[in-house]
Amino acid sequence: EVQLVESGGGSVQAGGSLRLSCAASSYLSKTSCMGWFRQAPGKEREGVATIHRSGATIYADSVRGRFTISQDNAKNTLYLQLNNVKPEDTAMYYCAADYSSSSSYSSMSKARYRYWGQGTQVTVSS
Repeated sequence: EVQLVESGGGSVQAGGSLRLSCAASSYLSKTSCMGWFRQAPGKEREGVATIHRSGATIYADSVRGRFTISQDNAKNTLYLQLNNVKPEDTAMYYCAADYSSSSSYSSMSKARYRYWGQGTQVTVSS
């Protein structure tokens, strides 16, 4: 069973930066794709950014140009760099991994990902 553990969340003022990390118990090089999702109180979990094993990335419109997803296979760690954060970025952030699909693309669909972390809270104050 793959385990994912997020870290790096916290409180930050609008315009600031954070870097989230997600440590995996299995080789990231074996994933089809990985993703970051977030869920604010009273809202559905939504995709933020995904990365395919080819290196191709997808970003939600709301974060494109401000957030960057990356992974370090040597460390089995996924990252999300958050820059110029806004109060609407406040949410619990989750990483997710797909180890089984043969697709040539990553996806923002939650159904694609079998493994999920417990989340790390990001709070942005104005």
